[in-house]
Amino acid sequence: MKILLGQAEVNPDKADNGGKTPLWHAARYGHAGVVKMLLEREEVSLDKPNNDGKTPLWYPVRYGRQGVVKMLLDRKEVNPDKPDDDGRTPLSYAASGAYEGVVEMLLGREEVTPDKPDNDGRTPLWYAARVGSEAVAKMLLRRGGVDPNKPDNSGQTPRMAVPWWVSEGVAKLLESHEAETPAQPEA
Repeated sequence: MKILLGQAEVNPDKADNGGKTPLWHAARYGHAGVVKMLLEREEVSLDKPNNDGKTPLWYPVRYGRQGVVKMLLDRKEVNPDKPDDDGRTPLSYAASGAYEGVVEMLLGREEVTPDKPDNDGRTPLWYAARVGSEAVAKMLLRRGGVDPNKPDNSGQTPRMAVPWWVSEGVAKLLESHEAETPAQPEA
């Protein structure tokens, strides 16, 4: 990689036909050393989305690659709340994977909106409930600004999204927060 980056004719930010840059690919596969080299280059766009609207942060978040996520989040140019074409934010993907460390890192950035719905109206809490992650649900509710009564586009609230085969912990946690949070009137 050092040899390639040392060549004048090599553009370290050139996207392929899918809009994926070298940084996007390196981040996707968790190649921390390559990500670090690319982050040192001024001409590399840190937040450039591919053709599906997914930025270099998307894949390491989706697969819980904390080291790469941290490297990207340490850079102010990276928008940790940028939705993809489906309206899903990095936080919703981290919540759906129950990646507690990644969720914690994302919630550490104040520009992250913890209750931002995707195009289907599903919030990060909805996804955490769906996979039965009590720890992630607690983190989201502790952050504040999260409505446990917010229905998705089909009318399903996070508590309704909890599958019957998971532990009762998430359902009880959401039930207690639903009692504390009055339902929002429909607009």
